[in-house]
Amino acid sequence: MRRLLFGTLLVLGLAALAGLGSARAQAEGVGCGAGTNGSNGYAYAGHQSTSIAHGIRATITPTAAASVAAGHVAGWVGVGGPGQGANGQTMWLQVGVASIPDTPAMVYAEITRPGRDPQFIPLVQNVRVGESHKVAVLEIAGRSNWWRVWLDGKPVTDPILLDGSTNRWRPIATGESWNGGESVCNRFAFRFEGVAVAGSAGGAWQPFTPGYLFQDRGFGVKQLSPSGARSLSGTTPTPYAFEASSV
Repeated sequence: MRRLLFGTLLVLGLAALAGLGSARAQAEGVGCGAGTNGSNGYAYAGHQSTSIAHGIRATITPTAAASVAAGHVAGWVGVGGPGQGANGQTMWLQVGVASIPDTPAMVYAEITRPGRDPQFIPLVQNVRVGESHKVAVLEIAGRSNWWRVWLDGKPVTDPILLDGSTNRWRPIATGESWNGGESVCNRFAFRFEGVAVAGSAGGAWQPFTPGYLFQDRGFGVKQLSPSGARSLSGTTPTPYAFEASSV
């Protein structure tokens, strides 16, 4: 199992964030069954935050069984990306739910440090449809540029140094498909609830405000609750929620 994860899911790290910080034109034309020309077979359905933040959290639930003919699908939250670090370095940090062919879904974390291969960390195996997990990446209070991955309210990694990362990134929450370079259509359905960003290192959570929309051909994003909407008490903003799925 471990060999399968690191042999197949390493690809998730090598290009999981490819193109997410670029112009919309780079994403147009990518979708279900797309080949490798220009898109490397990647397609997305999700959002990038309008604001720079110190972390992002969400409760992610697979709402239907994934169908993965080749490559992988995933629903994740994270920060960073190729060339998004200081001095154009590639670094990112993400956590979410992923599926590959003939393997049960899993919760994973992924750490990419400058000049190193991505590190894939399986956290929970055999994630069922309807099973929810609270996930987060968060900069540590009082330790600029040091981050941790959180799962169900507990830190699950040691402190992670990403030099020059503080006050740099607009977090992302998205569904993703990679077709493995084959003309296949992978299917997924993820619900993202309680999506929030950290206003300061260590927390100060506030509702996620969606900015850039990733919605490639063959995949959809459905808003469930608006950012900034008020609760019934009229005092607390409603956390952002959306569904990302194949259509």
